[in-house]
Amino acid sequence: EVAEEINRDRLATWERYYAGLKPLADQGKLVLPTVPEECGHNAHMFYLKCRDLEERTALIRHLKANDILAVFHYIPLHSAPAGQKFGRFDGADVYTTAESERLVRLPMYYGLTEADRNKVIAKVLEFYAQ
Repeated sequence: EVAEEINRDRLATWERYYAGLKPLADQGKLVLPTVPEECGHNAHMFYLKCRDLEERTALIRHLKANDILAVFHYIPLHSAPAGQKFGRFDGADVYTTAESERLVRLPMYYGLTEADRNKVIAKVLEFYAQ
């Protein structure tokens, strides 16, 4: 019944994160999501890419110390227990693991307040200012 309201709210958070963190992307400190111009999205998540696993771990730790729950995005299937048991990986893992180790998901949920959004942005900016 309130799907449109929920989507508007999540899009507002997504757009605020993007605008607030774009200066870091412009400086080459992190990578923001890319949405092709001809595409739309539902703000299901907001991720950013750090330089590497060490930086991602430090950023998540910094955010957690400031009461912000950010999580890593995913474990590649070939590294997961089920993938190792039932799957196979052919060729060299040139990108999958390295890219998965860079991804961080920022808080994204219906009802995230403007103050919460601003705090997340401020703490990410603070981390990269160190």
